[in-house]
Amino acid sequence: MAEIGTDWRLVDGVLTAWFDTPSLVEGAAPAGRIVELSAEVAVDLRATGLRVRLGSDKDAEAVSAAARDLGATANPAVLQELSVVFESPNPSGVGGFWQRVLDYAPGDDGGLADPLRRDPALRIRQSTEPRPLRNRVHLDVVRPAAAVEQANLGAASGPFGVCHADPDGNEVDLVPGGALGEGSETADWQAVFSAMACYRITSPTQQRDLAAAAAALADDAGFPLLIDLRPGLVILDSGKDQWEGDAHGLELDFTDLAGKLQTAARELGATADPALPRFAQLFLDAADVAAVRAFWIAALDYTQDRRAGVSDIHDPRRLNPELVFQELDASDTERRRQRNRIHFELAVPADLAQTRLATTVAAGGRILDESADRRRIADPEGNELVIIAGAVDGPPSDA
Repeated sequence: MAEIGTDWRLVDGVLTAWFDTPSLVEGAAPAGRIVELSAEVAVDLRATGLRVRLGSDKDAEAVSAAARDLGATANPAVLQELSVVFESPNPSGVGGFWQRVLDYAPGDDGGLADPLRRDPALRIRQSTEPRPLRNRVHLDVVRPAAAVEQANLGAASGPFGVCHADPDGNEVDLVPGGALGEGSETADWQAVFSAMACYRITSPTQQRDLAAAAAALADDAGFPLLIDLRPGLVILDSGKDQWEGDAHGLELDFTDLAGKLQTAARELGATADPALPRFAQLFLDAADVAAVRAFWIAALDYTQDRRAGVSDIHDPRRLNPELVFQELDASDTERRRQRNRIHFELAVPADLAQTRLATTVAAGGRILDESADRRRIADPEGNELVIIAGAVDGPPSDA
């Protein structure tokens, strides 16, 4: 598997592959086979294919064979993973705050990781560099109302009464979600910017069958549902705002589809866990929103939201977090000169890093420093992205 051109790449330390398929139903077939092959696999099923992440390379050959047998084609060129880095003089205090916000687990690198392996990892690194003003970057996090209350962050501030700050002053809007609808037919669903239902399952067979049923219902409705398979869990997700008609642009009432999905899940014996839904997105303040947004579209290979007047950009496969841009007072020159204590890291396969770097620079990026496997780049207003080249080889087998 060390040769460029094979199915697998090491992305952010995880052996990862993407397989193209033409529909959810045709992706659900290899997804169902794969979860029966590997106990710790994470599969993200989309309308255009599926991403597979493994704990070691011992199952990689069998997964590739299953995907090929069922008509899926490997496409490593689309692989990437975006994470968030905090530079702090107080890593433990900052880490404790964000652990309560996100309900993350301690990561191997001293940061925090999503136990569901859906939302971006947080890296927290020691720094003594002064930062006199607040960052131009903040996070939005939406969780069920009970989970927001349990986080116990104290009094909120801001125009919507949801803003909290960590010990360094880095901000998060922690927003309570709510029920998707008023009726029992969508009782399993939460509206957390996305519409989301998380189902506990008891066997890979049950997981396979729920994924297949959800894929069939979504394809019949013409809706690009996100179906994430984790050990003991199936997550059904509309994607941000996509349950709303002006966002998806389809002749579809998503709550009707959600009700059918709920019925299918319950008939298969799956049990909803209402505490699990979570949505996280990244906010950037910019004086020239158009220029900054164009940079990040190119750097991340993202797509602009279809709605007029909406500044969001998103991963076309909805595997990485959304970015939202809001206008900053252009006369606030002191703040614009400030170096953020928050930046982003983008892990890409080693054989694609140079191409991504060139694309990013062509979109207005300025290289600040680079080494063999890391390139730090500033956008037109100084927000920073580090492109990390992952190894092409997989990790050693533990077989």
